[in-house]
Amino acid sequence: MTLREQNVSQLTSTTFDALVIGGGINGAASAAALAGKGAKVALIDRGDFAGSTSMHSSNLVWGGIKYMESNDFGLVRKLCKSRNHLIKSYPSTVEEIRFLTTITKGFRHSPRYLWAGTWLYWLMGNGFTKTPRLLSPKNIKQEESIINVDTSVGGFEYSDAYLHDNDARFVFNFIRHALDFGATAANYVESLGAERKDGVWVTKARNTMDGSTFEIRAKVLINAAGPWVDHHNKLTNQQTSHQHLYSKGIHLIVPQLTESKRVLAFFADDGRLFFVIPMGNRTCIGTTDTHMDHPNAVVTDEDVSFVLENINKRLTLEKPLTPDDIISTRCGVRPLAVEANQGSDRDFLQLSRKHIIDTHDDTAHISIFGGKLTDCLNVGDEIADAVTQLGVTLTNPRFQWYGEPADSVKQQFMAQAERIGLDAMTPSTSSELLTKRLWRRYADKAFAMLEKIEADHDQAALLIEGTEYIRVELEHARDYEMITELEDFLRRRAKISLVVRHDQLRHSEGLKEACRMLFGDQADERFNAYFENNSGEAIQQAMADA
Repeated sequence: MTLREQNVSQLTSTTFDALVIGGGINGAASAAALAGKGAKVALIDRGDFAGSTSMHSSNLVWGGIKYMESNDFGLVRKLCKSRNHLIKSYPSTVEEIRFLTTITKGFRHSPRYLWAGTWLYWLMGNGFTKTPRLLSPKNIKQEESIINVDTSVGGFEYSDAYLHDNDARFVFNFIRHALDFGATAANYVESLGAERKDGVWVTKARNTMDGSTFEIRAKVLINAAGPWVDHHNKLTNQQTSHQHLYSKGIHLIVPQLTESKRVLAFFADDGRLFFVIPMGNRTCIGTTDTHMDHPNAVVTDEDVSFVLENINKRLTLEKPLTPDDIISTRCGVRPLAVEANQGSDRDFLQLSRKHIIDTHDDTAHISIFGGKLTDCLNVGDEIADAVTQLGVTLTNPRFQWYGEPADSVKQQFMAQAERIGLDAMTPSTSSELLTKRLWRRYADKAFAMLEKIEADHDQAALLIEGTEYIRVELEHARDYEMITELEDFLRRRAKISLVVRHDQLRHSEGLKEACRMLFGDQADERFNAYFENNSGEAIQQAMADA
């Protein structure tokens, strides 16, 4: 019986303290916090964990410097503290990174004015990061030769933070923590709606893999469905004080544009921040900000043209980027929380990514609106407080449910890795040493990997061409990461489909072997299904139209 099958079977076996609907960052953090603090928790998602907004971020963990322009200083202060907390809690994963911002002639503010703002931003973050710098056009060109400074009047450099690995991977690690703390969690289980009966929520659920339906019982229902929070509240007849507006954002993944490990920031033609973000041996560029009436977003020819036009204006590349350079795309919606009586006429460009915990005491129902990766630890703690107020007893309320293991554990891992000569086994094409990679992705769970590698050095061999995945990681993914479809691995547990071209994956013998490891007798079926459902035709059409 697979890990997922075990968890699906457990969903009907008890009445849970809380059922979380949705496995994005809000739901994952909530489940980890509640389970860690001693509640009996279940979590379901109708697709894979982090299957929507949480896998389409820019990988930036930032304090919201842009909100200073709208004088939302309270939110900026809170987000800066949250960013600092994440850096301290996950030092191997959330790392400080420099942002080099270029200002062009005619912009609404001068470089000195904005540079002064970065000092205020630095102070609001308790001086936790490196100090800002003011830069002349000459300085900018010296430090980043690919930046076009012909119309530049200067710029500045400041610090925020960056999620070193994939955003969806970061979310899944909260799911993994929740499971380790005793939670029950299953992907591809859809909520069909819920009713409150005799003081308990009864949710009708459907296993989307086989179509079977069953009921899940819980004292508290937590709607963490991300962009679909409003939709699920209709299924449960909940009237809430907030609702969502939607803003679509896309990024394009292209070959590496610069080897520097900093973010290049510009103000795009529409006035909003526009980034060039490092992604290993690739570069991520974007984003857009397009109002949507619904959460189902796709990349359009206008989106591709906007990003390419903006980047080609701001960089001096040997050849301008064209649609042929696009390796993959990211496209999702930002769910923006607004008060329910404000309707959809708000200027969404001025809306923040703040989160709102909407609690109904009389029905023991909680909805989570808005939010972003930066604030996930606050969401978890706030949900734990809210559930306590609804009458659930947390047996270990002071438990710290997040963070890497203690530094002593890390040093033990590094010593063991050095003893077996792990770094010498690092594939020549890798962007980081194996010790750093395995600890960052798996922390104390990597000890078992070391034992397997010591017994058989082939376990450290690269498995899929063009990636950094070694054989032992695939075995771990099969046993502990609830990979149900091939896309779960390629896009969310890993970022392979973001950085390797679709056609290359289709013809990868290493990927076929990975499928055999992950799915056994169903390997060919899962491989073919993935490429039938992810033909790349939509991306190719958008690129052709652009």
